[in-house]
Amino acid sequence: MIEILNPAEVARARETGALVAGILQTLKSRCGVGTNLLDIDRWTKIMIAEAGASSCYVDYAPSFGRGPFGHYICTAVNDAVLHGMPHDYTLADGDLLSLDLAVSKNGIAADCAISFIVGGSKPPESVALIDATERALHAGIAAAGPKARIGDISHAIGSVLSEAGYSISTEFGGHGIGSTMHQDPHVSNTGRPGRGFKLRPGLLLALEPWVMADTSELVTDPDGWTLRSATGCRTAHSEHTIAITADGAEILTLPKQTPS
Repeated sequence: MIEILNPAEVARARETGALVAGILQTLKSRCGVGTNLLDIDRWTKIMIAEAGASSCYVDYAPSFGRGPFGHYICTAVNDAVLHGMPHDYTLADGDLLSLDLAVSKNGIAADCAISFIVGGSKPPESVALIDATERALHAGIAAAGPKARIGDISHAIGSVLSEAGYSISTEFGGHGIGSTMHQDPHVSNTGRPGRGFKLRPGLLLALEPWVMADTSELVTDPDGWTLRSATGCRTAHSEHTIAITADGAEILTLPKQTPS
């Protein structure tokens, strides 16, 4: 299903997007050396409930997972990249942590992911991975608009990732979003411009470039959810929910700027 939202629904999407962005920034500020992934999940549960929202993950049971996810946020560390199930792990200095969060409020969902390095160490490979996914994400957003097609977004994302030297997996990518978390159209992280669904105002898309340092092959943890690089290399993942407008794209999950 490809869902086109009306102006009132887009306004509600802005509220959900701001909530998701705010929760992720709060979590980032709390995550440090010694933080347990299960604490991150617990904090997320509390913040979602306090906002009068609901989790898109806790009861989520798609064909590619093993039963309901059972947690409120995806926590992927180092070689884990997608669908990271929170477990009893304590973050260490230099860990690369990706947090992926989807929440629904007032009937509209928003989805966002951030990657960052824990503690004071800044491993160059990790910095490069995060930078590539963030640049690819913003290239994809810049390519979106009412006259563009899905392929234009995919091509923009893939060009940045390829130029940075990373191979691209097409197993998972971006997606439509709205009254439910995962909808058509699929947005691959590589593609040909001028192809695919023509974008229209009111369409919401979750764009999510992700890369692994030296492979495009994924392996699944025994938990049935967590996806890791097949070689054990580090990974990164960045995501925003955007709304197609009459003159471009609006980022709904952009963090608020704090006064300097």
